[in-house]
Formats: sequence, structure tokens, C-alpha cells
Amino acid sequence: MNSPSSAPLTIRKVETAEDYKAFFEFPWIVHKEDPHWVPPLLSMRKEILDKEKGASWEYIEGDYFGAWRGDTLVGIIAAFVSHRHNQFNDDNASWWGLFECYNDQEAATALLNIACEWGEKRGYSRILGPANMTLHEECGLLIDNFDDPVVLMPYNPPYYQNLVENAGFEKAMDVVSFYYEREFGTVQEFGDRLKRITKRAKERGGVSIRPLDIKRKREEFKLFRDLYNDAWINNWGFVPQTDRELDALVESLGQFVDPKMAFFAEVHGEPAGFALPVPDFNEALKYAYPKPGTPEILSLLKVAWFWKIKRGIRGTRLPLLGVKQEFRDTGVVIALIEAVFSSIIPSNYKSIDCGWVLETNPLVKMTKSLGLKVYKTHRFYEKALE
Repeated sequence: MNSPSSAPLTIRKVETAEDYKAFFEFPWIVHKEDPHWVPPLLSMRKEILDKEKGASWEYIEGDYFGAWRGDTLVGIIAAFVSHRHNQFNDDNASWWGLFECYNDQEAATALLNIACEWGEKRGYSRILGPANMTLHEECGLLIDNFDDPVVLMPYNPPYYQNLVENAGFEKAMDVVSFYYEREFGTVQEFGDRLKRITKRAKERGGVSIRPLDIKRKREEFKLFRDLYNDAWINNWGFVPQTDRELDALVESLGQFVDPKMAFFAEVHGEPAGFALPVPDFNEALKYAYPKPGTPEILSLLKVAWFWKIKRGIRGTRLPLLGVKQEFRDTGVVIALIEAVFSSIIPSNYKSIDCGWVLETNPLVKMTKSLGLKVYKTHRFYEKALE
């Protein structure tokens, strides 16, 4: 969408209550005519932006900026540093995120430049993005297949890629998503192959699969966190979760988990991996369309009706899958994938989004060999700071 104003451009830090309100509400304005954008609950956006209460702000510091043309806000961005990212990745980087903008190259370049200046003044040698505000949250810029996003995946219109690249940013890393649907013509062949590989893993490697015990949700999520931190430790940009982030995960993601679809893997009785799919909550959010000025209780009632009564959620997402380093070659990954995919057959769900996966992850090659195809790509960008 083109900028609604041609007035001279100014960039300023968000400091007043009035500026913060405009920053908070801007996504609903810039995307109001986009049929694919899915609005978050107001409480979800508040949690991300609240520097006092947001779990990740324990180790992040940063500022918000807006681009104005006259009195009209035309773009927003966050400039920040994740000290844990730099610590665990031996990096010296700052980040940008929460980027939203009209199709206004001058405004976009000015916003990205102010984020660069923010990092450069603090002595960082490069800047990465986008992330809102960690890799545990929505992150990456969508560069293909601009249809409805699944839960906890970012969406942006196609022109964002040009805005970012024209501002001098280059690719740092791509992450990809796969898609599986019950009605695929190859579903039987695909399922049979998974079952054969899983059977061998169970017989030869001592692999067993058990469902998540929802009655022990806190303990199960702690086990998940321990496995996750081990499984992902060598991944690009990974930062282990803190206790507060685990609490936030239990409170947010935990309420969406379908225990019939979530699994842990064990090898000879020892915890080895996990798969944690969730219903595509975005389908309910799109129906409810929460927005500023509408009491959240009304949005939640619409969400609950669509999700629990109408049973309108048909898709799922597998955002979290991991195997401990020592069990990578035991067939655990295949056994977990087979368990998850088999679980949607008797259910109401018709599809599952598997993402994201780093383009450098061997899982990409393996998944392609099973017959699934990449259907979406998100990109992280970087730029050197002088």
C-alpha cells in the first residue's frame, strides 16, 4: 500500500503516550485492506512491546521509532540488542524488528538506517533482522507465497522485500516451511514409507513414542525446554530459553496444545526428542479480527466460538521439533514425524505446516526425500555497521 501522505519525512523515537499508541495500532492501519494479514490479540501485542513485563526484555534493550509524514505515521521499527544472542553465538550484532511500512522507500530506508545508527553508536559490528523480538517469536521476512500465515509465523506484503533490499540489506539466512495435507494424492505412499522407517527405528534403535501428559503440563513443558535447548544449541542464531520465557510459553502456547498430537520420543527409556504441534489459532483470530477499540473479551468469545463450538480450525502447525544431539542418527526424527502426521488422520484437522527449518538443516533434504515440498520461505537479513 502506498504512503497516504507526501509531506516531508521525519523520524523520531517513540517516547510519548501518543506516539506509543500510534506505534501500537499501526499494523491495523497499514494492513487494513490486506485480506491475508491476521491481527494478533491486543494482549499478545502488549506483551511483546512491554519492556517491563515481556520475558525477553530481561536480556534485550532497545528503542522504538516511527516515520511520520506531517501528522501521519507511515512506518515503524524497533532497534535492539539481544545480549544472550551475542553471548551464545559469539556475535557482536544488534537487531531490527517490528517493521511495518507503507510502500514508501524513503520512509523504509530512513527507519532501517536509524536502526543501523542505533547499533553503530553502541559499538555493534553488524545488524540482523527482522525478529519480534527473538527467534522464539515471529521472525524472518516472508519472500514467497503471500497467503494467510499460520500461527506464530510472520506475514508481510511482497513489497517489503524490495524496501529492505533497496536499503542495502543482504541475505543472512533463509528458513523454509513444508506443507502436508491429508488429501494429497501421495499421502498413502508417504505414510507407508514413514511407517516402514519408524518400525525399523523402534525395532533396532530402542525408539519409543509417548503422548504429552496434559495433566502434568508444567513438568512436560520443562522437559520440552530441556530437550529444546539441547537439540537446537548448534542452530544458527539459537538462544536457550530462560525460566521466564518457559513460563510465558506454558501460558501462551500451552493453552493451544492438542495433547492427542504432541509427542515425546525416548531411546531405551531416556528422553530423546519432542514434537509439539498446535492448532492453527490464526484461523480463529482472522475470524474474530481483534482490533484496538474492541474489548478483548468480545474477541476471545468469537475465537472460542469458532474454535471450540464451530470446530472451524482445520489446519495445524508443527513449530517445535527437536532431537538431542546424541540421538540424531537413531531414527527419532522420523518416528516423531510419523506420530504427528498419523495423528491428524482421525482428527478434524486437514493439514499441517512444518516450519520453520533452517535451509542448512539436514532435515530439509530428508523431508524433501519423503515427498514434501517447500511452500514458504522467510529470510533474515544483515548489514555491516561501520
